[in-house]
Amino acid sequence: MDNKGNTRLYRKTKRKKRNRLVILLPFLIILISILSYGGFLYWKAHSAISDSFESIGRDKSDLREKIVDPTKDNISILIIGVDASEARKERGNNLSDTLMLATLNKHENSVKLLSIPRDTYVYVPAIGEKTKINHAHSKGGAKATIETVENLLEVPIDYYVSINFEAFIEIVDALGGITVDVPYEFAELDSKEKSLIFLKPGVQKLNGEEALALARTRKLDNDIERGKRQQEIIKAIIKKAVSVGSITKYDDVIEAVGNNMKTNMTFGEMRGLASYGLNDKNLAIESLTLKGSDYKPGKTYYYKLDEESLEETKQLLVNHLELDNSKTAINDDSNDNISSDKN
Repeated sequence: MDNKGNTRLYRKTKRKKRNRLVILLPFLIILISILSYGGFLYWKAHSAISDSFESIGRDKSDLREKIVDPTKDNISILIIGVDASEARKERGNNLSDTLMLATLNKHENSVKLLSIPRDTYVYVPAIGEKTKINHAHSKGGAKATIETVENLLEVPIDYYVSINFEAFIEIVDALGGITVDVPYEFAELDSKEKSLIFLKPGVQKLNGEEALALARTRKLDNDIERGKRQQEIIKAIIKKAVSVGSITKYDDVIEAVGNNMKTNMTFGEMRGLASYGLNDKNLAIESLTLKGSDYKPGKTYYYKLDEESLEETKQLLVNHLELDNSKTAINDDSNDNISSDKN
């Protein structure tokens, strides 16, 4: 595909589809054991969530009047995929590689999942200037990322889950690999950025490193298409996880999640998510992306959001959470300063 084709794909507007996609892989695996009340697995899940708990220093979003209850309130969850490889640590830029905001509506039994491209040009409160949204995490972790997304979308972020690449690899390997359709031939560095992984097109079984390479690559398309690939990979993992043959592997999977995840959800709050119905065929999930265009004012590339489309997305999320607009407005102190960050 030529560069023009890539650009056209990247600029495509909201992708909306309804499917049976469960959005939070770590939560899904743990909830399976919670719902089964399988003694040992239940205890291990409880222990994993307790070990993964990490507060961001607030009981609720400033955009909320009171603390939410997942068993009865509409809530939002920010999913942060982090590149925490040794190579990143050595460079001192622990960036977020994937950002997705999920809003869950209790009354409609529906979920809206918004993918936010990693190069999105936004105001980052922790820095005090505009730069790529993925730099918020390198400057202030989950808290700074949450503040940035709240400032951008003007909706409260109630919970977050941060999971690194090691968890992804270990989960896939613990399940004995997954079967997916690789769309094209490509080569991608492994998670340690030391060896190349080569994959050819076609349906095939992938191990953890290979699945991650497919999820991360964007050399032949873009972040919009990458988001679609990631959703297909998540579906493949879920399909394998809920299969009868994988039940004996939950122990290793929960351990992988617990060792590589951080969240401000307690075990009880996570159990509350079960009320959305893991096996409810009426659960409606709509996938969204943000409309924008290429922006390169200097040497650094950014993805600049279309303002009109952004406003529509904000209103969509406000409506889905059933919020009062007057209570979610943010005083935008953003400016047009551009950071010199290069990733």
